[in-house]
Amino acid sequence: MKRNSSISEDNEFTFTPLVVLELAKDTHRETIEWLIQRIEGRKHLGGAHFNIRPLDDQVENSKVYLVGASWRRLLLGAEALGFVKEYQDGSMRAFTYQNKEDYKYFSDDDNDFLTMAERQFIIKRELENLRAVNETTVPGHPQVKLYPGKSIIRRLQTSGILIQLYPLHDGAELKKLSFIWYGRLKLAFQPLDDIQKYFGQNIALYFAFLEYFTIALFPMAVIGVPYYLFAWEDYDKYIVFATFNLLWSTIVLEVWKRWCAKLSYSWGTLTMKREFEEPRPGFHGKLGLNPATGRKEPTYPTYKRQMRIYLISMPFVCLSLYTCLCVMMVYFRLEKWASTYNEEVQSAFSTALLFFPSVLYVVVIEIMNRIYRYAAEYLTSWENHRLESSYQNHLIVKVLVFNFTNCFASLFYIAFVLQDMKLLRQNLAALLITSQILNQFVESLLPYWLQKRRNRKVKQKLRISSVKKELPLTDQIKLEGDMDTYLGTFDDYLELFQQFGYVSLFSCVYPLAAILAVLNNVAEVYSDALKMCRVFKRPFSEPAADMGVWMLAFEIMGVISVMTNCALIGLSPQVKGLFQENNIELVLLVVGIEHILLALKFILAFAISDIPSDIHNKLARLEFESIEALKQKQMKEADESLAKEQEQEHEEKKRSR
Repeated sequence: MKRNSSISEDNEFTFTPLVVLELAKDTHRETIEWLIQRIEGRKHLGGAHFNIRPLDDQVENSKVYLVGASWRRLLLGAEALGFVKEYQDGSMRAFTYQNKEDYKYFSDDDNDFLTMAERQFIIKRELENLRAVNETTVPGHPQVKLYPGKSIIRRLQTSGILIQLYPLHDGAELKKLSFIWYGRLKLAFQPLDDIQKYFGQNIALYFAFLEYFTIALFPMAVIGVPYYLFAWEDYDKYIVFATFNLLWSTIVLEVWKRWCAKLSYSWGTLTMKREFEEPRPGFHGKLGLNPATGRKEPTYPTYKRQMRIYLISMPFVCLSLYTCLCVMMVYFRLEKWASTYNEEVQSAFSTALLFFPSVLYVVVIEIMNRIYRYAAEYLTSWENHRLESSYQNHLIVKVLVFNFTNCFASLFYIAFVLQDMKLLRQNLAALLITSQILNQFVESLLPYWLQKRRNRKVKQKLRISSVKKELPLTDQIKLEGDMDTYLGTFDDYLELFQQFGYVSLFSCVYPLAAILAVLNNVAEVYSDALKMCRVFKRPFSEPAADMGVWMLAFEIMGVISVMTNCALIGLSPQVKGLFQENNIELVLLVVGIEHILLALKFILAFAISDIPSDIHNKLARLEFESIEALKQKQMKEADESLAKEQEQEHEEKKRSR
């Protein structure tokens, strides 16, 4: 893209388009001029101080615009957002424009110091923080209301004036990344550093966790296959497998934290400050002052948000959970009907019909999950959270509570109410296999097929030859603009969370769960890589130091897995046979073992440090240097103040004489 994306600007620098901004065809000229003025305006006047050009200078009143920025503006943006870069001594420090020469790999004529993903993120954040000052309506569209503090970009999007805002792909870099990532089938680790540079830390961390989790499943798969082959109906032998489950679920998560810390430190996000996170674009309220930063931003009373959460959102979640349980009971009725019918008829059709309720239930579960997801997004947005992190946390909690109940309630009911291990194994296999097939089809195969069709139509319309290796910028943007938008890693993490639950909770009953998860995840690496590079528009980079609230969700699932596996051990015929006359002793024994194992789990979590010692030492050294630098600054200021006072006293003495 670099070869054909350079547009000269006043002989000061080369304009490199980074972000595409597309307006509706009926957008008034007055609106376009106002928006361009705000984007190009100086920061102290409420602008973003970026450069914006129409895609085609020959077309009057063009509705597609390219946004870029000077190198100095990008560096100042990196400082404002708290980017962390490698210092000359090898440490990771927050970037400051004044000391830019002290950072490793920095040069005034080298844009590689900031990756293209970082530059696009700077533009996105600054555009999102363009807010109305005195405007009450959008110029040219009096029906579109504004008020001081409202995000201009957000309002243009919700009113349909701004059709889309997305970052451009870099053709050469994308081709290189595609080849080493999924272009050839080979047993190798993913190029995580290259993924991070191109797509950002948030997406790179997801693929890192996908790779790590797949490798961590291998011990479970290696043990699970012989257990399945040689203990098909002997559930007593699964006690050993359940015990192994307990330790595996703890150690896997603790080791991941260490690796995650190592990755995020090398990517500059582990020490990135979050105290002064900007309000999310969808946050609205009266314009006021942030008491911590002194900046103007929207304000919204906390009590109003709490009322919306507790009076509307929570009752809706409870009603949804009740609906899940009702659907589950309908499934069990169908299961009973299919079993009775098979006993009466005893035919090939009746035998095949036994699997119909389970498969139908899985399909219904997936449909309910997706419908609820849209409702949860609407409710969480309506709650009006100030920070993007707060919005994501509330959304994830809502979705996880529902998905856990929807996906696992039937398994718990079969295991501990019906105590039918054969039905539990059948239900778990149906849930795991059917959900994996549906997810692969809906998330990868179908979007890829649809995108291939769209690309063919667009190329025919633009008369683009399929043998062309590099497209002109105009054609490239038209092709990318027609792609679907990537909605983030939410669904990907949710799929892994469900998979972790199936394996850690009930794989002692169906030991093939781990090997099925491994096979699915290997395919997932390639399919996800393909859809990131070829199916969706390039997503904006998002700095991330960890998995956020997802880590807490996996840890809670780990605790539940301890209790579940202890209960399954207690229900095994072998253990029950030791306590035939006294069930109370059995319950007390299981509860005691459960508490001991939970204590062991927390001891392991405490003993295994979340941050490796070498990184911990680097962070401690950096904190020490910061304190020393602050002391020296204070001492210097004190010396200057004392010298000034002495000089004033000396002047007063001279005047008095």
